[in-house]
Amino acid sequence: MPSPTADTLGQPTLRHRERMPDLTVDLAPGAKRELILRNPVMTASGTSSNGLEFARLFDINRLGGLLSKGVTLKPRRGNPTPRIVETPAGMLNSIGFQNIGVRKLLNEVATVWETWDVPVVVNMLGDTVDEFARLAQVLDGAPGVAGLEVNISCPNLDVGGVAFGRDPVAAARVTEAVVTSTTLPVIAKLTPDVTDISVVAKACEEAGADALCVANSFVGMNIDVNTRRPRTNRPVAGLTGPAIKPLALRLVWETARAVDIPVIGCGGIVDGRDAVEFLLAGASAIQVGTASFRDPFAAIRVLEELIEYCRDNGVSDISELIGAVQVD
Repeated sequence: MPSPTADTLGQPTLRHRERMPDLTVDLAPGAKRELILRNPVMTASGTSSNGLEFARLFDINRLGGLLSKGVTLKPRRGNPTPRIVETPAGMLNSIGFQNIGVRKLLNEVATVWETWDVPVVVNMLGDTVDEFARLAQVLDGAPGVAGLEVNISCPNLDVGGVAFGRDPVAAARVTEAVVTSTTLPVIAKLTPDVTDISVVAKACEEAGADALCVANSFVGMNIDVNTRRPRTNRPVAGLTGPAIKPLALRLVWETARAVDIPVIGCGGIVDGRDAVEFLLAGASAIQVGTASFRDPFAAIRVLEELIEYCRDNGVSDISELIGAVQVD
């Protein structure tokens, strides 16, 4: 066998190319601007900062998409410490949306995003409907920004966040304000802290959302039995990690049955089979979050395991998995 040359090193063999499934996902069909992912694996907001650190560890362009750390109009210091507590099969976080503000994000971070081939979606939050609209206007057309994820579900704030996401009317108002203020694809990130998530999902769809992310963290609590005080700075915090996966999976399934726009599954995904479960439940794409704290390569590993699953099971196109769960 001849030795590989410099031109062939790292290139897929013919057999590899023949077996490679089509993983392309369109997250905004019919939108003003397209949001097409080369594969369905994205990072989750707040778990990979703005991607700059990950880009030093692996080829960031292998991902389907990257979610920025949540941003607001002005910089925020976030909640006081302690802000993170490990729990069985998960973690509680109460960061409070610490961020550098949208102007600094565009001036110092988006200029790097512009050099990448992976689409970057900016997670954004406002305290009022008007703030959401103003953020959308500032981000519209910014180099390096491929879409907006509207955070109406953060549980660690006194105003905004989950207060919008619990009410379908308020959620629709925020979504519509953003949609009418931008040409970018708009993803509404929903809270699990509702009686019927399909009601909020349909309200956001009718308001013009191009896709939905299901879901943000669950509200949880942890108490120090010695001090008899909560272990986080606020009495309650956001629970993430493998512990919430069955709950998030159910919410994705319910949402996907209720709407006709793409759903992004998020919650407790740590490996390729978790990703497949969310796809089968109806998600068109998935986000890897808390797993990245333990393993910075988690999203890449999930992608590789997803590809291997498709090859082993004769899946030639990722669309064959989406919503293919058999419940009868």
